[in-house]
Amino acid sequence: MKKTGKFLIVALMLVAVIGACFAFTACNQTKAEKVKVIDIELTAEDYAFCVNKSNTALVEQANAFLAQIKSNGTLENIINSFFNGNATFTYENPAGKDGCLVVATNAYFPPFEYFSGNKFTGVDMQIAKLLADYLGKPLYIDDMEFEAVTTSVQQGKADIGMAGLTVTEERLEILAFTDSYYSSAQVIVVKESDALFDNCHTAEEAEAILAQQTKSYVIGAQNGTTGFMYSEGSVDYGYDGFPNLTTTGYTTGALAIKDLSNGKINAVIIDKQPAIMIKDSTNSLVK
Repeated sequence: MKKTGKFLIVALMLVAVIGACFAFTACNQTKAEKVKVIDIELTAEDYAFCVNKSNTALVEQANAFLAQIKSNGTLENIINSFFNGNATFTYENPAGKDGCLVVATNAYFPPFEYFSGNKFTGVDMQIAKLLADYLGKPLYIDDMEFEAVTTSVQQGKADIGMAGLTVTEERLEILAFTDSYYSSAQVIVVKESDALFDNCHTAEEAEAILAQQTKSYVIGAQNGTTGFMYSEGSVDYGYDGFPNLTTTGYTTGALAIKDLSNGKINAVIIDKQPAIMIKDSTNSLVK
């Protein structure tokens, strides 16, 4: 009986120790936090669709189409429907690309292109469908990494790139662009508890704070985007960047904001409207 009692006591002690270890681990795990968008526009830029330089006919057709949907209010209605959450448009690809208008995109950039279940949706995707109808062709949407969109169009693998693309001098050297259809800006996203930018009212004030940070301060941004080049710096794109801090690239802005929420990075720089939508989606998951 005494021996059995000793084993029982030891077993109970082990259970208590293991339980305490799990409790300690749980208490020390980083809890996801809600995030907020700093309402300061760091840049001003225009979105347009990219086309292979040799395909001047498609540029002209796309511009005529854009002029039409701008003048009759269709473009404004599409943008507003996705911004206010009333949009119902979705699209599923046909079985093959033959005879289609092939659109290259990166479908992780709401509200311009993203998935609803296994179907495509977003501002650009609805415009793509209307453009295909205008041209009398079926539509095929080719989802890929953002950095591959312009390359795909340049190499003739896709007819047109529709991915919230900013018109830049560097891109104009290798691609043709349609007329602009939307004006955007880059913003900073931080955790709700982060007060670093709370007293800022201008881009210059926000940039002064970024310039004071050290390499331990990590900014996340989607690879190949204006936000990444704004933070990292790009001679070709005219951004000095912030070499004093660390810029980390992500395949999507949503992944960057997820890491921000989980405390792995300090801030995210991303386009304003996607920032708002991803922020809302992220915060809805935080208990």
